Amino acid sequence: MKKIIEGLARFQKDVFPTRKDLFSSLASEQNPRVLFITCGDSRIVPEMMMQTNPGELFIIRNAGNMVPPDSEACSGGVTATIEYAVVALNVQDIIICGHSNCGAMKGVLDPDSLSEMPRVVPWLRHAESAARLVRENYPDLPEAERLEILTKENIIAQLNHLKTHASVVARVARGALNLYGWYYDIRTGAVQAFDGALGDFVTLDGTCNPNATPAPRVLLSSPKALEPQLV
Repeated sequence: MKKIIEGLARFQKDVFPTRKDLFSSLASEQNPRVLFITCGDSRIVPEMMMQTNPGELFIIRNAGNMVPPDSEACSGGVTATIEYAVVALNVQDIIICGHSNCGAMKGVLDPDSLSEMPRVVPWLRHAESAARLVRENYPDLPEAERLEILTKENIIAQLNHLKTHASVVARVARGALNLYGWYYDIRTGAVQAFDGALGDFVTLDGTCNPNATPAPRVLLSSPKALEPQLV
């Protein structure tokens, strides 16, 4: 805690005064354009990864970057926060970001390792479709390769869950919301993005921006649906 308190003191003394105007503008409102859903892993620092300022990212963090399907049974903090980001903050992009060497995904691969964590076990069932895909299709691969495949398949699974959320599907349908799936390699800093058209992950190098968003399909007879909603 000593290091944490000393860091806070440096922020208040040295950093905050240099960004005073920014924080003053954020004091009464926020207007993030991106909802970033990622793992709670301490090695993942979204603002450092994307070099963003305070107020630019709305962030959800949890074990395994999970998105429970939209249902009364699965209603909770993640579901409520997604709905708030989409409806109240009117975010335009949602990124689900998994990462290498993910402890949650290791737990999915080795359920016996979770015997001392009874609350973690049901949470990780949100990755069951990805886990089964790996079990049935890649049983003989080395563990490291299976872990990477599982992590990427889990990103796709959570994107599919995200598309069950009523507020999300409505805006995706009219082209007002874009969905992205990222895999971040901690060792190299490289990011791969899921390309929905290709059905595979491709490297983000600054020249492309593949996304996982279905094509808009709002009926032409409903032009008002194409208009942005003010919240």
